[in-house]
Amino acid sequence: MPFTAVAESAIQQTKGSYQDKFRQLDETLPTPNVYRSAAGEPGENYWQQRADYDIDVTLNEAARRIDASETITYHNNSPYTLRYIWIQLDQNIFRNDSMAERSSTFSSRPEQNLNGIDKPARISLGQLRRQQFMADNELGFEIKKISDSRGQGMDFVVVGTKLRLDLPQPLKPGQKTEFGIDFGFNIVESDAVGARSGYEHFPDDEREGGNDIFLMAQWYPRVTAFTDYEAWTNKEFLGSGEFTMEFGDFEVEITVPADHIVSASGVLQNPRDVLTATQRQRLDNAKGAERPVFVVTPEEALENEKEATDEMKTWRFVAENVRDFAWASSRQFIWDAQVYEQGGKVMPEVLAMSFYPKEGGELWEKYSTASVIHTMEVYSRFSFDYPYPTAQSVNGPVGGMEYPMITFNGPRTELQDDGSRTYSLAEKRFLIGVVIHEIGHIYFPMIVNSDERQWTWMDEGLNSYLDAVAGREWDPDIPWGVEARGIIDYMKSTNQVPIMTQSDSVLNLGPNAYTKPAVALNILREVIMGRELFDYAFKEYARRWMFKRPTPADFFRTMEEASGVDLDWFWRGWFYSTDHVDISLDRVYKLRMDTKDPDIDWERRRQEEANKPTSLFVERNQAEGRKTWVELNPDVTDFYDENDEFTVTNKQRNAYQSFLEKLEPWERRVFDRAVSEDKNYYVLDFSNLGGLVMPILLEWTYADGTKDSMHIPAEIWRRNAKNVSKLIVTDKEVTDFAVDPQWETADVDIVNNYYPRRIIPSRIEAFKSNRQADHIRRDLMQESKSKLKTADDDDKDEIENDDQ
Repeated sequence: MPFTAVAESAIQQTKGSYQDKFRQLDETLPTPNVYRSAAGEPGENYWQQRADYDIDVTLNEAARRIDASETITYHNNSPYTLRYIWIQLDQNIFRNDSMAERSSTFSSRPEQNLNGIDKPARISLGQLRRQQFMADNELGFEIKKISDSRGQGMDFVVVGTKLRLDLPQPLKPGQKTEFGIDFGFNIVESDAVGARSGYEHFPDDEREGGNDIFLMAQWYPRVTAFTDYEAWTNKEFLGSGEFTMEFGDFEVEITVPADHIVSASGVLQNPRDVLTATQRQRLDNAKGAERPVFVVTPEEALENEKEATDEMKTWRFVAENVRDFAWASSRQFIWDAQVYEQGGKVMPEVLAMSFYPKEGGELWEKYSTASVIHTMEVYSRFSFDYPYPTAQSVNGPVGGMEYPMITFNGPRTELQDDGSRTYSLAEKRFLIGVVIHEIGHIYFPMIVNSDERQWTWMDEGLNSYLDAVAGREWDPDIPWGVEARGIIDYMKSTNQVPIMTQSDSVLNLGPNAYTKPAVALNILREVIMGRELFDYAFKEYARRWMFKRPTPADFFRTMEEASGVDLDWFWRGWFYSTDHVDISLDRVYKLRMDTKDPDIDWERRRQEEANKPTSLFVERNQAEGRKTWVELNPDVTDFYDENDEFTVTNKQRNAYQSFLEKLEPWERRVFDRAVSEDKNYYVLDFSNLGGLVMPILLEWTYADGTKDSMHIPAEIWRRNAKNVSKLIVTDKEVTDFAVDPQWETADVDIVNNYYPRRIIPSRIEAFKSNRQADHIRRDLMQESKSKLKTADDDDKDEIENDDQ
């Protein structure tokens, strides 16, 4: 929920500068009700809608188009009577008159020439390619017909990426309705328009005209979610805010060229119609295999690429209790599979599969299906057993996207001059990371069904946190991007908005929706709550909202209620503000017990005085050989010349005894113990420069080289969010203190974390400030880049406008 103006004003004070960083979120979070409880779990009257789909779709490969008909059965489980149903038409985002296109902005990133004057605006070939593709193709849904269960036409109105379907009769609570939609659309080239799905063309394949990979998502008119917290979630699809759907059962028949291999959400129902006996046997062999087995071998896929066929085959899939359906089709696909024995009661076995062209090569053969299984092993430990029968990774033009039981992932091998294929360390890490991330999305949000259109962080942030857990359990040497030290630059930047900002309005979507919430959860687990409490609460959240639709308030409340830890201050700071962590250790005072015993205290004072620097005046006079009057007249002396100012007298000793006699018995016991223990007392002054209250992770080093530490909870800031002092008592003398020495809290300035201050290591970068030298260096860089440039390198070639 947005941080309301009312809640903001409630925090601001008119007397003094007090800031209540620990104010509860009651005025910000929605009021609990019978649908969503104050504990963060579904209420006694929780409800959600359901939509079942029966779809027949045909892929026209030559025209790069699909035509389909669907029958939707919509169940009204809400307590409200509905007079219309909203339908999502996601493909309409590619229409030239869509709100996304009309409201898009242009960025040419102008540079400055040597005279400091901006260069003219420029259009990259990639931008030009997109503009040309959208101008040359008629895109978006063609809605041919909508009819009711009797075949009668129904009234509807298209509003951008939405369609309002007017019902002939109001749909009352507990009733269901059935209607059909005939539709089609021209498939976009994914790379050309930057889409989440579409086709990818391979012009260099041996087959005349080349081959394509088709990744089909957001491909059918889908019922918009109707919720207890928003009613119809019919915000226009603009790109960043993805979607939230209703659960239902799908029966889908996909007709494609007979030499294509199809991967889809759900379970294949007619393997005898579309697979050879050998392929079916190989699929059976996937059970019990220690490594993935080929269902379609690389050699078979290569043969499929060479010749086309006019024949068609229909693949039938059933997917139960899913919120979406996606599929992929190509004659290029190599197919491997391995059964994951998870041992759960609901789904003891899961068929993990990968589909990829020859360009995937050894990289995909080794790591794709293995990453799918590893993800399920880790995620199930933190949430619930994987509840579906299949989990798939498909290679295509999309860098990474997720749907129920199927994911699209982009990394590939590179063709070498000798015809072999290899891959870089970066591509290996990318593949493992993206497969873990996208398969993880099947848990969040494909099962824990958060609203991506409103709160991107609820799926991307939570999933980025868990994919980093799974990633570090795969190989901790791979930088998984969830460590606090990795977000420091973003946390102190001014170009950010609160995490709780609506998805399409977020600046810097990656850091805001992925990294920052993931880092926050990592800090919550490792620093604030501890693993045991965090893991229990997080698993409880996943269990409560499995196959249901949680909101941020449900997550916040469950994490607190299940752990017993008040975290309102944490949610407020990390999710509702742009504050950052910068805790400064400003100064340290060393105190020592005043024993009142003159024989002890005055000797200490003598030592303190002896440790002070000698007067520069006295040092220079001594160096010149000057004698003082006292030294020149030794015959004139008295008691004070023979004793220093720290000599103890009986008067002082008597005063000490008088002091002891006046103490109460309990005071005497405390006093005597403190004197005998003679501990070291240090008062540390901290200031909160970043505004974000956090625990103070304090470490100190003793004079003998050993170390000790203290975890000071964030509540130390509850009465003063700007400045606090802390007393530390030690047996041994301390030489230095450090705040957050392991860089666990995303503190943006380590310089002020040490007392005494330390020299911070950095690097010397050699450069010449001469403008001509800089110009020559840039020319050399451009020349080297041009040697590496390929013919189709759209992103480097540019068309520059004439400066008029």
